[in-house]
Amino acid sequence: MKSYIFPGQGAQFIGMGKDLYEHSSSAKDLFERANEILGFRITDIMFSGTDEDLKQTNVTQPAIFLHSVILAKELKSNFNPDMVAGHSLGEFSALVAAEALSFEDGLRLVSARANAMQKACEIQPSTMAAILGLDDFTVEDICQRVSDVVVPANYNCPGQLVISGSIEGVDKACELLLAAGAKRALKLNVGGAFHSPLMELARVELQAAIENTEIKEPICPIYQNIDAKPYKDVPSIKHNLIAQLTGAVRWTQTIEKMLHDGATSFVEVGPGNVLQGLVKKVDRTVETSSATV
Repeated sequence: MKSYIFPGQGAQFIGMGKDLYEHSSSAKDLFERANEILGFRITDIMFSGTDEDLKQTNVTQPAIFLHSVILAKELKSNFNPDMVAGHSLGEFSALVAAEALSFEDGLRLVSARANAMQKACEIQPSTMAAILGLDDFTVEDICQRVSDVVVPANYNCPGQLVISGSIEGVDKACELLLAAGAKRALKLNVGGAFHSPLMELARVELQAAIENTEIKEPICPIYQNIDAKPYKDVPSIKHNLIAQLTGAVRWTQTIEKMLHDGATSFVEVGPGNVLQGLVKKVDRTVETSSATV
């Protein structure tokens, strides 16, 4: 069974999507449509901007979404998923690729999500940190013992869990986790505490946008971040998309569940190959590749 997986924030690089734009008129049309919808030329930043410009949340998220979705569309009949999943932002890309969301509505939601998250970050300074070399239970237990806000946010692969919260909470948790035997506690260069209670303002804002957007039944099950389970029914998909902003990305559990359900290969659709590396940490024998046209 063929699984297609879609990356999230952090996979971006200058030049992403330029080959699609230059070699396919249908891809070029979609990029230009995106420039119109967003009200600025995101393609200029993606193809020849600076890393600093591309790193802004309101640019990064739509940029990765566009690269992933347009690449999936260019695969045409070669895109034949038995199941899909996306890491955080990638869940929106997966829904468009699986024909549950239109290209335009998907882009508008991603842009609204990015702007809402940016706003929440500005209201309260916050951060994230990658914890390497500890089991999930120990990380969860220590986060619960810290009085400031800090929670497990991204279960990326066995031995790699990202925590998220207030600057004080993350700093204190890192100190305790290193004392408990973590190999590294690496503060991430991100705008704020994604997938934590500090994104509540963004969740409320995005909830209204999601509830007012038409989502159809996808062509195959989508394994959603919030609980790593497969869904096709629209009310559950909407509920899980909303919950995702303040809930954890259970990527390790998602890959385990997809493998359990019969996945035999994983194709990463979008910039970079980070997700393939995470899949290999779960099962080094499974076949992984990058989507190419």
